[in-house]
This record gives sequence, C-alpha cells and structure tokens, in this order.
Amino acid sequence: MTPATAQRGDIAHRIAALDWTNVMADLDNMGIAPIGPLLSTAECKDLRALYDRTTLFRSTIDMARHQFGEGQYRYFAHPLPSLVVEMRASFWPHLVPIAREWAARLKRAAPWPEDFDAWIAHCRAAGQTRPTPLLLRYRPGDWNALHRDLYGDLVFPLQVVIGLDAPATDYTGGEFVVVEQRPRAQSRATTRTIPQGHGLVFTTRDRPIKSATRGWTAAPMRHGVSVLHTGQRHTLGLVFHDAT
Repeated sequence: MTPATAQRGDIAHRIAALDWTNVMADLDNMGIAPIGPLLSTAECKDLRALYDRTTLFRSTIDMARHQFGEGQYRYFAHPLPSLVVEMRASFWPHLVPIAREWAARLKRAAPWPEDFDAWIAHCRAAGQTRPTPLLLRYRPGDWNALHRDLYGDLVFPLQVVIGLDAPATDYTGGEFVVVEQRPRAQSRATTRTIPQGHGLVFTTRDRPIKSATRGWTAAPMRHGVSVLHTGQRHTLGLVFHDAT
C-alpha cells in the first residue's frame, strides 16, 4: 500500500475541515477561493504519475490543435481513480449550498440534489455520460486560453483545481487566471499560484454580483493559465457535471 492510498479514507474529513465560511466569502467577492492544503506530497505524486498511463483516459486534448492555447490535458475514462471519485463526492455537500444560494440570487433553477450520485444519474439521463475530471500537463511555453467548462445543458456552477507540483521548485510561471466581465465596467483579472496539494474553488460560468438597479446580475467569468516559463506543471481538475 502506497502512502497515498493509505490516507485516502479520510479525504471527506479533510474536505469537511476546510474553512467553508471563508471559501463562501471569497467566492462572493472574487469568484475564486483558495482552500488551503488538501493532498499530501505522496498523493500528488501518485496522481501526477497517472498522466502517462494512457489507458486510464478517454481523450487527450492537444490545446494548440484546437486553438485552446499550448499544452495538453487528458480526461479520465470510467472507472475513475478512487481518490478522484471520493473527492468529487466529498466536495459536493459543501458546494451545493453555495450553488443554490447563487441560483436564488439570480432567480434561476437549482436542480442539484443532495446526493452527488443522484446528480450524475441526472446528467446521464440528459445524455451527459462522459466523465469530466481531468489531468493537465504544462511544459515551458505552454498556456491555457480563457474558457468555461460547460459540456452540456446541465451545468454545476463551481469547480475545483488542485496543484500537483511545487511552484518555484518544479516550475515557474503558470499562474491560474480568472477574468470577470463586469457590467458597464472593465473586466477584472485575478491570478493565483497553487501550492502543491492545495486547491482552488472557482466559478464555472458566472457568478452573482450586486447591481445598482436590478438587485443581482450575472457576471460572466472565464479561467485559464498563464505561460509556463520553466519545469513541468500538473493539475487535477474536478468538474461536477459530465459531458455529452
């Protein structure tokens, strides 16, 4: 048993112990929230090593080919790695109340059940059957264009990215970037460096912001990664709706 697999049973407790009050406040203020340390160095190493096991993935995306940037990422196939399964299910009960609050502010439907498996079953019934958790790998000169991970009609408004390498030690550059399109104002960019084993919760599509005339309005948001200067940068992306 590896050090990483020995610790997997307590991932739900680690996620529950995060400061969710501060996460909610940061998401309300910026649309992005650091959650602090979550995975051990051994767990990061184990996840990083999966990238070269091509049979674990349903698709490999060459970003340059699709004009998404430069670099590569891979979507996991079923069955998902057990740690990925556990993390998505463990994040869900903490993210759903935030998603519902945002939907209420924007007077939108909130179709997300309490149980994550029930939500995935809902996605499957709507034809969204392909898993969306992914590993991303960046090398010098690589970058990721601003985008949104929508994949179908059913969308969960929050997602998580976890850093698997150590900034300044394993790589330089490669900051995580979110850009918010503000009504009747210039867009606002926010950057974050993700320490190894740490995560960020961020907005999938848009977030509610106060409007002087309409109470709440939706501010569209996109995310990407700045140019990597040196080394290699791997991240794990957790999207909570599946793809058509």
